[in-house]
Amino acid sequence: MAATKQDTFNEFHKTAYRLLKLLLSLSEEQLNFQPTHGWSAGQLGDHLYKSYQFVEILNGKTTVTERPIDQKLDPINALFADDSIKMNAPKAILPSNEKIDKNDLIKSLENRVKQIKETIEASDLSLTCIAFSIPAYGEFTRYEWIWFNIYHTQRHCRQLENIIVSNNLFTK
Repeated sequence: MAATKQDTFNEFHKTAYRLLKLLLSLSEEQLNFQPTHGWSAGQLGDHLYKSYQFVEILNGKTTVTERPIDQKLDPINALFADDSIKMNAPKAILPSNEKIDKNDLIKSLENRVKQIKETIEASDLSLTCIAFSIPAYGEFTRYEWIWFNIYHTQRHCRQLENIIVSNNLFTK
């Protein structure tokens, strides 16, 4: 059963706050520390910032949904919850290889988070977004898009925590 709009807003807020708090805990040097494998913390933040562009899809063309509004979420949640699965980001949301400016990243993320929260509050989450579809899943409802991004951000928060711990970034 789908969570309420308020529960969805609260979970998005809590998840975005966790992300921002983790990024804010790092110095500019720590943010840009490049592990032997994978992305830096800054690149992970940049990737999420780019992925949050989905707010444009939320505010794009929609149609009435003829199925449960959360129908596609269980397999997506299972996929993002399985940290043993390695995924490749679509080219459009690959992070920059340049040094990430911490203040710019935080401000940009905060702005996107604010836009998404405003959309959650003001929009009918049951409508299906028809401007973009994800291969293998098809079109998502606004509700599914938001929860897709909650699960995606939660996955990357776990990865970010792992980057911080495994590279001793708190002690550098």
